[in-house]
Amino acid sequence: MPDASPAGTDTRHKFVVEIDAPIEAVWAEITKTDEVIPCFFNTRMHVSSLQAGSRMAMRTADGKYTGVVGEILEVTPPTRFAHTFKFTNFDDPACVVVNELEDLGNGRTRYTMLLRDLPEGTKTAKQMVQGGKLIVNTLKSVMETGRPSFGTRMLFVLFKLMAPLSPKQSRSEHWPV
Repeated sequence: MPDASPAGTDTRHKFVVEIDAPIEAVWAEITKTDEVIPCFFNTRMHVSSLQAGSRMAMRTADGKYTGVVGEILEVTPPTRFAHTFKFTNFDDPACVVVNELEDLGNGRTRYTMLLRDLPEGTKTAKQMVQGGKLIVNTLKSVMETGRPSFGTRMLFVLFKLMAPLSPKQSRSEHWPV
């Protein structure tokens, strides 16, 4: 459920899921850079380094298109990973994504994705709020079963087929890391 914000200045949305997997494994999944991250729409994270101040880009598996760019704000293994977030195909301002992990014991982890500073009434806000539930559910599925749900896998096939129709401004050569 979205968090209330005073005067609408800091719009927050929170998505939470409990996962039957150790915190270290969940951390490794959301911060990996050597392969696609299914819960982040099957994109691969490209970074200059996984530390605060580094630039990041979320790219298609083949690296041709960049859907998201940002700057890493915080890396505190294995509990917190925060970064700015801007869709390359929208002119909207960036928002902030905070990934928090809590060790629940017995190999269980609570994963919370918090969205801050969403530019209200924008395409970014709409996409981020719609995508939040899919992200947490896909992360849970991947960690507990080894793969996304069937419906999510079909969505990834559609994304791959549609990639050549991506706007020219989303080509990765425009978004170096």
